[in-house]
Amino acid sequence: MVQNLTKNFGTVAAVQNLSFHVEPGSVTGFLGPNGAGKTTTLRMLLGLVRPTAGYATINGQPFSGLGNPGRVVGAVLEAQGFHPKRSAINHLRVYCSAMGLADRRADEVLGLVGLAATADRTVGGFSLGMKQRLALATALLGDPQVLVLDEPANGLDPEGIAWLRTFLRSFAASGRTVLISSHLLAEVEQTIDQVVIISRGQTMYYGMLDDLRRSQQSRVIVQPADANALVTALQEAGISGIQPTGDGKVAITDATVQQIGDVAAKAGVALYGVQEERVDLEQLFFRLTSGQYAAPGAVQYGTPSQGYQPPQQPGYQQPGYQQSGYHQPVPPQGSGYYQPVPPPGAHQSGYHQPVPPPGPHQSGYHQPVPPPGYQQSGYQQAEPSPYQAPSEPSPYQAPSAPESKPESTDQGGNA
Repeated sequence: MVQNLTKNFGTVAAVQNLSFHVEPGSVTGFLGPNGAGKTTTLRMLLGLVRPTAGYATINGQPFSGLGNPGRVVGAVLEAQGFHPKRSAINHLRVYCSAMGLADRRADEVLGLVGLAATADRTVGGFSLGMKQRLALATALLGDPQVLVLDEPANGLDPEGIAWLRTFLRSFAASGRTVLISSHLLAEVEQTIDQVVIISRGQTMYYGMLDDLRRSQQSRVIVQPADANALVTALQEAGISGIQPTGDGKVAITDATVQQIGDVAAKAGVALYGVQEERVDLEQLFFRLTSGQYAAPGAVQYGTPSQGYQPPQQPGYQQPGYQQSGYHQPVPPQGSGYYQPVPPPGAHQSGYHQPVPPPGPHQSGYHQPVPPPGYQQSGYQQAEPSPYQAPSEPSPYQAPSAPESKPESTDQGGNA
């Protein structure tokens, strides 16, 4: 029994006023998102963590009050704690000695979990699934009345998972109690009778799994030969939860398959398909725990977006993306015109005209080569603008001669 259990780690509330009761003869699933407080709750139940408030008992006693805990409760929180050089049988014999059990009990539980053939192998060579089975064998040594298992199917193959399900149900059928925490919701649904769902350290649901299913609406999807006739017949029969799906089918939420079939047969409407949609544990889990870690305004994966938008920075042109403003026109192929290229060593700020690739000259105008010894003080166009094209260039006519510059400027450029 867990009653008003609370645990704070500093300012972090790991568990808040949690209460539930696990009945003998049942398998109870303890479910919640990562960080919801499941492991902390199990540790408080087993006396490994002291609660801030509330209490947890096993058979009416706190764990510390049990005379020989291994005879009352078997627990697996982590499939670790094995000496890698010790054999599986010797590992169990150590625990048998601690609990005052005969060594033959070690052989019995190895057979129960399917590891009899590997009794003499060292644990360091075991797979994760084999270590899970050995941990369960350790928990079963004292023939306990209660089993507390955290992720018991972790590492098991499909055959091992099916075996574990059968074993836990038979264990509970003998009048004992099983409490399991797991993320394998589809598998847990086939195993458990009761369910405790927590989120943010608080109880979101506690009760029978069948009661939780019945509390949620299921619906029946039918494909009739005449949708309008079926809807009319259903309404006349007092069934109101009717909604066309848009593809010729009809969804009914407050009637069973048998009721719908009887109404359709009486109205003479043929049904080409009937499908009952039942709410499974996974859907219920998401409804009860949604939003624990969802950031405000978070983008949901799988929803359509507007496409990739590169970061916009002032003055930055993302390669491959066009921006509004000036775009350098591409000169016609074969025109013979080339933008004058500044001489080597000259620096130009702002826009740089691409240098044409070397090769045979084409017909047309070519920029005269300046005489040897002549240098300019950097290539400039008249009234230059780094992002403005030359005014009215003609690919078939040489640009007009630049205006003469003051003599001091030429002398300064030669200096």
